[in-house]
Amino acid sequence: MPPKVERGGRPGQQRTESRSNLVGKFTTSVKKFVSEVEFDHTRESATQLSQRLFYMNTRITKSYYTVRNALTTLHEKYEMSKAEKNVVRRYGMFKTMVKDVINLDTQYWLLLDVPKQDKQEQVTNYVLRTCTCLEKAGESRTVDGQPPRNTQEEESLAKERKQRLDAITVKEIEDENTQTINDLYRLLKRYSALKAVVHQLRLSYQDSKVYPFIPRYNMLKDMIKGVLRDPNYMEVCHEDINQYEDEAA
Repeated sequence: MPPKVERGGRPGQQRTESRSNLVGKFTTSVKKFVSEVEFDHTRESATQLSQRLFYMNTRITKSYYTVRNALTTLHEKYEMSKAEKNVVRRYGMFKTMVKDVINLDTQYWLLLDVPKQDKQEQVTNYVLRTCTCLEKAGESRTVDGQPPRNTQEEESLAKERKQRLDAITVKEIEDENTQTINDLYRLLKRYSALKAVVHQLRLSYQDSKVYPFIPRYNMLKDMIKGVLRDPNYMEVCHEDINQYEDEAA
């Protein structure tokens, strides 16, 4: 018996076209689903990076402020010491003000330890590597045998940031992350430079201990003046620290 010829075409043509339409719709649905998943993943990744950079910025800013404040205080105390005419008392003032600064180097937990940038290491790679190092260092620190917990203020701030990021596009988050990485890179460079100034001051102070009063008095004075004239200190001594605090807020 010959196959039944359906009106409007060859046998089974309409069935084939119907099946093709179903496959096409299914493929379109799958592509749309994959696209949505990729979009969510991109948003999630961008948001997570934004949060990581924010916490890194907060911690680096705190350490940067600590070391910068110590050096500017040294500067102020040195200027005040000029009014003291008694050499012995001024010698004691020199020792005290230098020791206040170098405590940041001897008591290592007061400042964050950041890695050096490798030769030819790109800015983004260096900042993200530093971020990972700080995260691992934070995980290893404990308080009374327990890992540190976020304060209620930190949790509230994190929630506010999450809400803000949810309200903007992925592109805006990524652009913001790029700018934050560049800002963090400059901050890391300045922080590392000031930390090196403090370290060198400690070495010079240790070396001066073997000298008697008169030469050591002059050495201490030269040490302090050397810090105040250091290009790395002079670059930041007049800057407004609030700009970094605002970025971390």
